Amino acid sequence: MKGKQGWKAIAFFFVVMFCFGMCWFLHMEYYMQRSYPSVHKICIPGDAASKAEILISNYSRDHPVFLQLSDYFWVKNQSIYRLPYGTNGSEELLMKFLALTNRYHVPEEIKRLPCRRCVVVGNGHHLKNSSLGETINKYDVVIRLNNAPVHKYEKDVGSKTTMRLFYPESADFDPQLDNNPDTLLVLVPFKQLDIQWMKIILNNEKRVRKGFWKMPPIIWEVEPENIRILNPYYMAVTATQILKSKKMTPKPTTGMLAITFALHFCDTVHIAGFGYPALTNKKQPIHYYEKVTLKSMAVSGHNITLEAQAIKSLLQQRIISNLTYF
Repeated sequence: MKGKQGWKAIAFFFVVMFCFGMCWFLHMEYYMQRSYPSVHKICIPGDAASKAEILISNYSRDHPVFLQLSDYFWVKNQSIYRLPYGTNGSEELLMKFLALTNRYHVPEEIKRLPCRRCVVVGNGHHLKNSSLGETINKYDVVIRLNNAPVHKYEKDVGSKTTMRLFYPESADFDPQLDNNPDTLLVLVPFKQLDIQWMKIILNNEKRVRKGFWKMPPIIWEVEPENIRILNPYYMAVTATQILKSKKMTPKPTTGMLAITFALHFCDTVHIAGFGYPALTNKKQPIHYYEKVTLKSMAVSGHNITLEAQAIKSLLQQRIISNLTYF
């Protein structure tokens, strides 16, 4: 009798282990399929635009990607919104800054591409140990966010950086180590002081220390020709069209903004490293490169729940694809 019970226990154990193994295999197979969705597929010109215009009313690619000095000479239709959704009230400061850089265009090697395959690389913990570096490097345009490091993380996040979207408080990355020589550093201005800071850095003027929620770099060695200012139009679209807010009160994260920008700039849009831990998970880091947890987002002013819903909707409608799980 005891022998039969022992055999039953052993059989039950093996059944449980088999089921567990199958579940794990299917999970990993699903993950791998999601990890490399279509990077090798043929790029279809206009694909992202045709999908995005269903979601975004008055979708248009006629807006300049970056702010230009000519935007402020003899312009009939001035912006009615203030930063970060428009340039109203900041025109004079912008003219002074744009006169310094004298570069407003998209690099010719990107502009002449018949079809642009883009990946927006988030800063999420999902990228850790993902081994996605080689895959990310194969895209035509690699967009990175804020101070996310590349150096020492190449295996997971790649080494190619076409553009890096940032604001002064997130500029504490090493421009030489974490970018390429031709990387465009794209300023996302939330306030006039952000433009003022960039102007001071380029002109080597007396530093301003007040007005920032976190002290930005005082010394920042960058080439003026690599600096651009992202058109605030994309911030307005993100707030009103992607996050579906009737008022432009939400302040989207740089990642959400970058996805919106990519939908207006690219033909194929993939994302990687997006998503936060469950709200109940207080211990898991939110970034692949540091141990900061969700607690830090409590005072950020960003609605991460609303953004998660927006990204899920974009994925479900196949407007974008994901290299990692979300």
